[in-house]
Amino acid sequence: MSTKQTSAGTPKPSADKSFFGQPKMLLNLFSVELWERFSFYGMQGILAYYMYYTVTEGGLGIDETVAVGLVGAYGGGVYLSTILGAWVADRLLGPERVLFYSAIVIMAGHISLALLPGAGGLSAGLIMVAIGSGGLKANATSLVGSLYGEKDDRRDAGFSIFYMGINIGGLIGPLLTGLLQTTLGFHYGFGAAAVGMAIGLTQYGLTRRNLPKEAHLVSNPLPRSRYPLMIGVGAAVVVVIVLAVLTGLVTAENLKWVVVGIVVLATIAYFIVILSSRKVDALERSRVYSFIPLFIASAAFWSLFQQQFTVVALYADKRLDRNLFGWEMPASWAASINPVFIIIFAGVFAALWTKLGSRQWTTPIKFAAALVVMGLAYLSFIPVAGVASVPLLALVWILLLFTIAELLLSPVGLSLATKLAPKAFHTQMVALFFLSVSLGTALSGVFAGYYQEDNEMPYFAVIGLTAIVLGIVLALGAKPIKKLMAGVH
Repeated sequence: MSTKQTSAGTPKPSADKSFFGQPKMLLNLFSVELWERFSFYGMQGILAYYMYYTVTEGGLGIDETVAVGLVGAYGGGVYLSTILGAWVADRLLGPERVLFYSAIVIMAGHISLALLPGAGGLSAGLIMVAIGSGGLKANATSLVGSLYGEKDDRRDAGFSIFYMGINIGGLIGPLLTGLLQTTLGFHYGFGAAAVGMAIGLTQYGLTRRNLPKEAHLVSNPLPRSRYPLMIGVGAAVVVVIVLAVLTGLVTAENLKWVVVGIVVLATIAYFIVILSSRKVDALERSRVYSFIPLFIASAAFWSLFQQQFTVVALYADKRLDRNLFGWEMPASWAASINPVFIIIFAGVFAALWTKLGSRQWTTPIKFAAALVVMGLAYLSFIPVAGVASVPLLALVWILLLFTIAELLLSPVGLSLATKLAPKAFHTQMVALFFLSVSLGTALSGVFAGYYQEDNEMPYFAVIGLTAIVLGIVLALGAKPIKKLMAGVH
């Protein structure tokens, strides 16, 4: 019964193989996500530098520790806002329309960063990009999941291909914005991000009618009698946020901790709502329970991986030898190393999962392996700790390990969320996965506050060994987790 519900409205495994053996609509979503990620990672690649570079260097002169904490808090806020985007999709507008409107908000945010100077432009731009990205992320992923039946073994491969599109954008974005930032200034870099988002929005606007009708449906419509209540709640939240900022309760220094606390509370509340819903049957409830340890593992992974934009960004700027044949590479270009490897290896992983089919590793084992590899990546910093100018190849090796770990967890986690999702909470289950990313990203800003050039070895050793231990523990618990997943691989 559950299998029929989950796969209702989706194509049979053999129905559509016109895009590299995948459904044709995957190409459309692949392209939209590529341009959105171009703008997002292009902006994020220079964001920390814009905050802590001096005013004479074109930045805002914010303290480094505060700046990396803000980057983590902002990133956590992006993924936290997927809750709002998922709720609006499931209860009000449907995923397709939420994705379209979110893209418009993102473009407006990048325009604000490009045109408005100082802290005001930074705040307005980041808020709009965070809210818009949250709406786009969960719904793009949900639409990809809707292309596959529950037992379709192409699902993980399809998400790996979709993930390749994300990383093509993630590769090109920092290269262009970093070059513009070093040659013309930060605001030109932000302007390029705005143009990239405009291209993605235009392309989506021309092709959105080709999406299946299910993309326009509201899975769990909110009764109109409850609209006033929801409007009141939304207004109250805005008032509370404004008062917290004006009274100094929330500051730039503690924002990362505030985001961590909000995400933890939101996660607990979300699990309670889903597990207690009468619209969730016993089989679906068991699957949601299985997601709890995987959520924790995912959050731990992202707290390490997202340090690419905090600790690794500082490392690339201050510790890395960026001299290439007499020319100094922009520090932000380090953010494009990981996407290069994703583009190279995403197809390899997709082919591997497709070839193995039902014999591939279970999801808990993939998550466990990702944590272990991530731990090895951080331990790889230790041999070059204290080296005056770290060779670029050392960071390339470390980010290769980041990539392998990412491919073991991220596209697999997106796929898992759509497989474990109860019918009434399809998009919101994807948002739960993004909450794990939100928590991990906010924690990456917290952890970055403990990093200093003179304490590199203990910092990397503690983080690396902890990740390996967590991976081993998860692997030991794989069998009971798999039992709770009730037939989902």
